[in-house]
Amino acid sequence: MEPDLSSIFKAYDIRGLAPEQVNNNFARRLGQALTAQFKPRRVLVGRDMRMTSPALESSLIQGLTSAGVDVVRVGLCSTPMFYALVGLAQAAQPFDLGIMVTASHNPGKYNGFKIIRGDCLPVGEGSGMEELRDAFLAEKTVAAQRLGTVMDDNTALERYVDMVINLAGLPTSMPKIKVAIDAGNGMAGAVLPRLLSKLPWLDAVPLYFDPDGTFPNHEANPLKVETLSHLIETIQREKCALGVAFDGDADRVGFVDETGTPVPGDLMTAFLAQLALQDAPRGKVLYDVRSSWTVPEAVKEAGGLSEMCRVGHALIKQAMRQSGAVFAGELSMHLYFSQVWNCECSDLAMLLVLKRLAATGKSMSQAWQPLRRYAHSEEMNFEVKDKVGVIAKLREAYVLGSSLVSDLDGIRIEFRNANKPDQDWWFNVRASNTEPLLRLNIEARNVQSLNEHIAELRNRIQMSA
Repeated sequence: MEPDLSSIFKAYDIRGLAPEQVNNNFARRLGQALTAQFKPRRVLVGRDMRMTSPALESSLIQGLTSAGVDVVRVGLCSTPMFYALVGLAQAAQPFDLGIMVTASHNPGKYNGFKIIRGDCLPVGEGSGMEELRDAFLAEKTVAAQRLGTVMDDNTALERYVDMVINLAGLPTSMPKIKVAIDAGNGMAGAVLPRLLSKLPWLDAVPLYFDPDGTFPNHEANPLKVETLSHLIETIQREKCALGVAFDGDADRVGFVDETGTPVPGDLMTAFLAQLALQDAPRGKVLYDVRSSWTVPEAVKEAGGLSEMCRVGHALIKQAMRQSGAVFAGELSMHLYFSQVWNCECSDLAMLLVLKRLAATGKSMSQAWQPLRRYAHSEEMNFEVKDKVGVIAKLREAYVLGSSLVSDLDGIRIEFRNANKPDQDWWFNVRASNTEPLLRLNIEARNVQSLNEHIAELRNRIQMSA
């Protein structure tokens, strides 16, 4: 019996166990379903380094070309590079769709597909994913009058690297700086050597640059502090000014300062937002519902406007387009730039951080620590049977006396009291769009208050689970 495949069509992408759910037959059917649903004529296909990715890429292309679609194959690439190639093509020979074979930061036993339209708008929840799922499950096909063609793009990496360096706007002369960079055996390792070869001032100490879909050294997920231990050791041993860690497909990037302290993703949003606003006075910045109060405060201090948004790249990119935002960031270390078609560009984020450090003469700790204004929990996950019911119970328990209640993504309830500001705090609880979990984030004025609220909310959720 074929497994139920409807659940792997997620809010942001398609992702599941490979080959149990995502296999060659799935990929061929997906190529046909994509053609039936979106009627593309020209499609860009890229892939990551997972063990199952080459076969999935081949089967996907078979499904597309059998339906008459012409495919440009870029092969191994990072997701930011893939997005940029679709964007750059708009000026010459536009693509109708782009399909990246990847499961992002998930362990090696997973694989999947990220899909974008020719204008770089993702296919996700509310933007075509539901219709694609239905077309796939109905096994819709296209009777083509001819087979599509396949052409390899052999200059893709060079075009991407040149674009990133140009967008960074680096000064003619940059001071020497030593940086430890952990590619996590992911796709950053396929891009960084060429980028670094054009930056003679950057003394890079590389970690795990060999793309390896088995992730032999550690999970490629900079959000998990335990995955940064090798990077922190290298920073301290080599006396680096900074550490940079990429996830599996390199669309997320984490930073560690010279003391070995990881910088939270939401505070990097604040850090880079201030940079973005230097070139876009009164620009708008988006931040997700899990992010610190620091973000809107930092944006306001830089003369910009801020707006809270839902979690997830497909949703944020739509929101950026609709609002005209110049920058957006997530707690999960996705960083979005309007000049890169509202997509993530981890390589650009790294260069902009280095540019700011060079311009100010500050160490990384001196640059970001002033943004640490509150005590923020790690994201806590809970397995619950009735996620909607638990969220409703928390809303009922906490809405009285709150200063703000947002149902934008799960619930975010804030408590501010001008007479007792030391007691200000907030929490957000939301259902994961990628896993069967309820996710909780809390922020308070100090650690003692934070710990009290963590214990209180954890108890309420576990009692309701």
